[in-house]
Amino acid sequence: MFSITVRDHLMIAHSFRGEVFGPAQRLHGATFLVDATFRRAELDDDNIVVDIGLATQELGALVSELNYRNLDNEPDFANTNTSTEFLAKVIADRLAERIHKGALGEGAREIAGITVTLHESHIAWASYERGL
Repeated sequence: MFSITVRDHLMIAHSFRGEVFGPAQRLHGATFLVDATFRRAELDDDNIVVDIGLATQELGALVSELNYRNLDNEPDFANTNTSTEFLAKVIADRLAERIHKGALGEGAREIAGITVTLHESHIAWASYERGL
């Protein structure tokens, strides 16, 4: 399996419901390093997994939709604990939609899977992996 990874960052505010979250139940900020990894079994006719420039551009556009937002106020996330794991899935699913719409080029339609990792810090991160 071949893969490439592109990176961006995301700054949000949010709060959580539930005693398990302790002080994070209060509104707080989070800054994530966002890695999106694209996988496929065989390289395309240009010997690439996907155009890195397009992948970077699309991840950036997607991240900008969430950046500098209080997720507690976003209708898409009403009554949802926007955990790191949850946000990794949201980003992976939205990247998959962009691939299906052709935003990453025709060759990207052969991508077998995506993994999105959100790094909360240098010692903690979460990932979501999905097939296409």
